[in-house]
Amino acid sequence: MKLKIVKFKKVKSTNDEAIKLIKKNKIHPTILTAETQKKGRGTMGKKWISKKGNLFISIFFELNSKKINYKVFSILNAHILKKILKKYSKSKIEIKWPNDLLIRGKKLCGILQEVIIFKNKKYLIIGIGINTLHSPNNKSFLSTSLKKFSNSTIKNIVILKDIILVYEKLLSDIRNHKISYLKKNYCKN
Repeated sequence: MKLKIVKFKKVKSTNDEAIKLIKKNKIHPTILTAETQKKGRGTMGKKWISKKGNLFISIFFELNSKKINYKVFSILNAHILKKILKKYSKSKIEIKWPNDLLIRGKKLCGILQEVIIFKNKKYLIIGIGINTLHSPNNKSFLSTSLKKFSNSTIKNIVILKDIILVYEKLLSDIRNHKISYLKKNYCKN
């Protein structure tokens, strides 16, 4: 299933923009990206510090609860992003349950899932912040960037294309397979 791509220069939050699109009835599965994000959000009301040059995206689609429970995406998302990002890193990437990816104990990526209901349908929004080029200073935790652990030049557009391809395949697989297939094929290291 093809994702519609929406690009922004500057937003408060890519997840907030996803919510706006859904409420405008623009509900085709979509991936949003922004060059800068002023008020990125993390889990439990935490702030995601968005340094310009890093990658900020949100993916949304209608959630068919009969086919797959949204909680399963917590597992799938972390494994999908780890698999994508590990090909750019010479150091091991680890999952810190439920929503972070770390290199050497420092945060590389955060994932925020939100479910909203619009016109009696559920939509899953997956917000992803990846420190591709810069490590934000945060009082709550240490962070790092992919650039610090890579042997090659990090290009957000290339990583974004990788993410799009995998999520397009995932959305197609959700329609055609059972949850055991998804876990087996997306949660491999």
